[in-house]
Amino acid sequence: MENHTDAHIVPYKMYLYILGGLIMLTLISVAVTEIEFGEFSVLVALVLASVKATLVLIYFMHLKFDNKILQIMVPAIFILVALVIIIVFLDYNYR
Repeated sequence: MENHTDAHIVPYKMYLYILGGLIMLTLISVAVTEIEFGEFSVLVALVLASVKATLVLIYFMHLKFDNKILQIMVPAIFILVALVIIIVFLDYNYR
């Protein structure tokens, strides 16, 4: 392994803000279950979960401070997985 000379120091206050945001988004996602969105219920739940996952990836898993290639590859992999899931559902829907 190569030694990392670029030390990044994130203040604890930032982690507390992110934690507070994650808790608020969790409370919002629980509150949203009481509201009837019809066919958009799953979409709302997935958007909230995606925002929470993005915050965890960027700050708690330190993707913000990682190599540029990883910052490109991680979203590309998520897009690829989403496309595969969409194609599977389209195939299932039109059989």
